[in-house]
Amino acid sequence: MKIDWHSGPFSRETALDAHYRNTQKVRRFLVSQCGPGFKFDRAFMAWVKDTRPLTLGQVADEWVRRQQAMTGN
Repeated sequence: MKIDWHSGPFSRETALDAHYRNTQKVRRFLVSQCGPGFKFDRAFMAWVKDTRPLTLGQVADEWVRRQQAMTGN
């Protein structure tokens, strides 16, 4: 089933497919998982696009892991 990346619904188990788009709805979901400081940067987007298969939960977990590594927490 093709996912509508503009309207969802999304969960941590939602698999990224070949049609994945970084939409406002996806960003809102990731902010809900990662906190208000969530943002995409080039390196992170490259990881998302180059690492398949992924779920939105794995994307959120990787972003949190990277933030913790940068802050030493």
